[in-house]
Amino acid sequence: MRSIPALLACAFIFTAPASAETRVFIIANHADGYGVDQCLAKGDKCGAHAARSYCQSRDFADASSYRRVDPDEITGSVPKAGGSCNHAGCNEYVAITCQR
Repeated sequence: MRSIPALLACAFIFTAPASAETRVFIIANHADGYGVDQCLAKGDKCGAHAARSYCQSRDFADASSYRRVDPDEITGSVPKAGGSCNHAGCNEYVAITCQR
């Protein structure tokens, strides 16, 4: 009788879905004239489509979140804004969390 619960537990473990793969992409928040950058940076609903499209273009199913990231949160991989930037938002970045 004890083998039945053990057998059911094993069956559940082997049939349970694998955990989803998650990856966070940090992208530059460039002004593109369409307002997509502002939607992503502010976390507005209009950014959901842009975030989902970004994830799907990288073979992920969906975007679970998107938000503005302070440059101080990024360690050493992003250069400081230089004199070549002539528009607002040069030193702004967006984090998009994608899932498979």
